[in-house]
Amino acid sequence: MTAKEICLCGLLLREHFGEVVEKVGTHLLRSGAQNLRTIVHETNLSVDLVKKCLCVLVQHGACSFTVGRKGPGSPTEYHACGERILRVLRCPRYIYTAKTLYGDTGELIIEELLQRGHVTMSSTVKTVADRLTQNMEEGQSLDYSEVSFTFSKLVETRFLQRCPPVGAAGTSGGAAPAEAPATPAAPAAAASTAPPTAESFPECYTLPQVTLIGRGKRQLVPEDGEDQRNAKRAKMTSEPHGDEGIYWQVNFERFHQYFRDQAIISAVANKLDQTSSEIVRTILRMSEVTTSPAATCTKPLSTNEIFRSLPASYNIPRHILDQYLTLLVDDPMEFVGKAGESGGGMFVVNLHKALANLARATLESIVQERFGSRSARIFRLLLRKRHLEQKQVEDFAMIPAKEAKDMLYTLLSHNLVQLQEIPKTPDFAPSRTFYLYTVNQLPTARMLLQNCYKTVANLIERRLFETKENKRLLEKSQRIEAILASLQASGAEPEQLSEVEEMISAPEKQQLDVLRLHVNKLDSAENQVDETIFILESYISSTSAS
Repeated sequence: MTAKEICLCGLLLREHFGEVVEKVGTHLLRSGAQNLRTIVHETNLSVDLVKKCLCVLVQHGACSFTVGRKGPGSPTEYHACGERILRVLRCPRYIYTAKTLYGDTGELIIEELLQRGHVTMSSTVKTVADRLTQNMEEGQSLDYSEVSFTFSKLVETRFLQRCPPVGAAGTSGGAAPAEAPATPAAPAAAASTAPPTAESFPECYTLPQVTLIGRGKRQLVPEDGEDQRNAKRAKMTSEPHGDEGIYWQVNFERFHQYFRDQAIISAVANKLDQTSSEIVRTILRMSEVTTSPAATCTKPLSTNEIFRSLPASYNIPRHILDQYLTLLVDDPMEFVGKAGESGGGMFVVNLHKALANLARATLESIVQERFGSRSARIFRLLLRKRHLEQKQVEDFAMIPAKEAKDMLYTLLSHNLVQLQEIPKTPDFAPSRTFYLYTVNQLPTARMLLQNCYKTVANLIERRLFETKENKRLLEKSQRIEAILASLQASGAEPEQLSEVEEMISAPEKQQLDVLRLHVNKLDSAENQVDETIFILESYISSTSAS
């Protein structure tokens, strides 16, 4: 991993798991696979503390363990998974997508799995049912079967998957307990170095027979020490539900496939119209489960299959559908391609070309925002024409020679444009050499991706700084909100509530409003940069796979 990626991973680990976990995680990212003794020696932390940190990282899939390099009997080695740590940045998007597709129940299921890493189905169903019941009106509760149904739909559409057993991942099961004993919260299933797939683990999307009967329970406000006694009592009286030892995790690849499909659909809608995007959505929906995440195009579908699967609300006649498909195939963006003539024509969505076009549009947008519309015109021209001399750039872009020269040198200094020398003679004499400007899309995308990582790291550091500077005021505001909530629950009079509200002065309220506005802006900026990161990452991985 690059220094910028490691810096961002460290900030994400610190924000979500604390400074000690950050220290162990970043050390593993920089040093590679190491055994427990080496980690303890080089981080200057106690053995117990390092074990706890490794358990947290393993539980969340951010660390894998394997048998030592010297073979069986050698110390277990731990390896940090940087890509998995970077996924933490996208957690709000995963949760929002689950809420959009499966409502509040789906949202809480994904949130629970993201917070706890690997959880059994019965535990997740109970927790989510209790949380939803807590927000319902008095006397109402949610049945476990409703949450189980949503859980099964998430598994059916492959947004959730089983953690593979250690043996399936080719990792020695006896190696881990020797140095980092497994706890109930850290199953050995996390040992896999790669996410499980249906091909490598046949039961990846198979639901166990779970016996869950009951409804969600409201949690009463515990007295001092009562919460610990309740936790111990629940642990001692836990009943078997038939899914002991079967842990589930979020299938990030499936979410990324959904994000990619939505980006393609949105691009088609912007380029053509809503009906075209609905046709592309139908093709992607029909092949979303059968298409591999690394595939360059979807499975071929006939016109008849597409026609039968279109939403009834659109009411598109067959001949209109044929015209739309022809329009999509003939479009220069090449989002849709024709793979045969049987069944009225076989059509596919060109995923790799679509991602390349989306990445290209992203690069053009970045250049335009940073250097202006004329520089973007030159950049777009070089992307289209591949190789041009300076005089040709001036003529094609219709920009005066001096301005074109300055813009080309500015883009060249930022590594957005490359200069290629083609000599007529072996001596490379300037008078007998062609100097051609060009844009290499893949290296440029990689460079801008690293800049995006640095941008997100800066945004997180700024947000943490703002929060730290106003820590006292935030704690005071939280205390007042907690007092108000308890008074409202006990049916206090309006005079008491107004007295509590007056504990925070008007200038402090104004300062709080400004702080919340700044933090919200920083959060929004993080999400927007992450969308750019996703497009560039998808394009780079698609190019590498093809």
